[in-house]
Amino acid sequence: MASREHLVRALWTLFEPIHALTYFSSQSRESFAAVGLTRYWDGYFAGRSAPLGAVSDAPVTAIFSGFAPMMAERALPAAWSIASVERVLEARSLGAAATIRELFDDEDAVTAAADALTPIAAGADTIGRPLAAANQALPLESDPFRRLWQATATLREHRGDGHVVALVAGDIAGLSTIVLRSAVDLDAATMKKARGWSDEQWAAEEEQLVGRGLLESDLSLSRKGADALDTAEAVTNHLATGPWQHLDDDALREIAGLLLPIALACAPLYGHPNPIGMPEPWDPIADSSATSVPEIISRQATTRPA
Repeated sequence: MASREHLVRALWTLFEPIHALTYFSSQSRESFAAVGLTRYWDGYFAGRSAPLGAVSDAPVTAIFSGFAPMMAERALPAAWSIASVERVLEARSLGAAATIRELFDDEDAVTAAADALTPIAAGADTIGRPLAAANQALPLESDPFRRLWQATATLREHRGDGHVVALVAGDIAGLSTIVLRSAVDLDAATMKKARGWSDEQWAAEEEQLVGRGLLESDLSLSRKGADALDTAEAVTNHLATGPWQHLDDDALREIAGLLLPIALACAPLYGHPNPIGMPEPWDPIADSSATSVPEIISRQATTRPA
């Protein structure tokens, strides 16, 4: 029987692809461009941080984790002189809803999923979780496509905030995580470019991780490094259970069944493996114990493509 932590992790593979389309879909990019944020990273940093208000680059770098400081510096606070927080929030919601409508236009199914997720997102404890709290505090949307996406945003950032807490506790936050994961299931060249790290910064981090025993001398993941990643993932999974604690396992599977067709419609945007390390969506009907969902990160190393 699957543990509660693992079932909640499996649920993440269903709401994450619905939320993450805001970073990948053409409709989202066009919606940000329409308010003046024509550069991809301006839309990303302003769109993701907008629930916090007109925040500057330093706290965003700290809260997001993994990005080189210059990435947020290029976008913030300059983006707020181009588009107000209110316009950015509207743009991200419109773009996300338009994407879901195009990929999955069954409004009844979307409404049922939104009705199931909205009270869960609204009831999540957000102490110590700034992005989740800011998303949770936004006004409730009446359009079911927008409401579903907003609920997934709150739940996704709730898990993400907890993940950063786990990484900090394990002393592997920021660039350390990206380099370690690149020894498992992420592509180093892609991540280096996407997160803004220079070759020199990346190499220096590799040297430090070798010195700490988290990477082997050939830059493969050591047993100690695998344990560090697995511990962080286990803590993340535990911290993510809060919003679901009032529901039994059958109720979790029922919600998963509502999300599955929408997640499957969104999944082709990403491919597998993908730059955000998201597994294939869980099928709660065919795989009720979520055995197809990787339980810990290091186990993915044995199946990583060459």
